[in-house]
Amino acid sequence: MSRKGNSLDNAPMESFLHPLKVQRVHHRIYATRDEARRDLFAYIEGFYNSRRLHSAIGYRSPADMEIMPA
Repeated sequence: MSRKGNSLDNAPMESFLHPLKVQRVHHRIYATRDEARRDLFAYIEGFYNSRRLHSAIGYRSPADMEIMPA
């Protein structure tokens, strides 16, 4: 981390948290913390890490990149 006021410090987390909030938790009410934890885990592992298109790998999903020949 660099010094206070550097806006690039939070950029990776903000780029992750914004779609998480908009696509998953906005207008949802969880009965328990455990229910919220399970739902967020399912979103992150089931969609965000596997099927979401990533700009760094040519707008392909990580699952598609794994099956492509080297």
